[in-house]
Amino acid sequence: MGLIREPLDVDFYVIDRPLTDKDRKEISAYIQNCKKKKRLALKRTRSRTKAKTEAK
Repeated sequence: MGLIREPLDVDFYVIDRPLTDKDRKEISAYIQNCKKKKRLALKRTRSRTKAKTEAK
């Protein structure tokens, strides 16, 4: 994630608002889903690597 450069004549203001329970649940579900996909991808690459080394 890169930095956003602020143009000279423009000021960016960020308003911090509290998250609702719905927002928190959606974010948590998204993070869990990403972690699950990552774990599955790691298992696949490990099993492929293991199969290649055993075949040699």
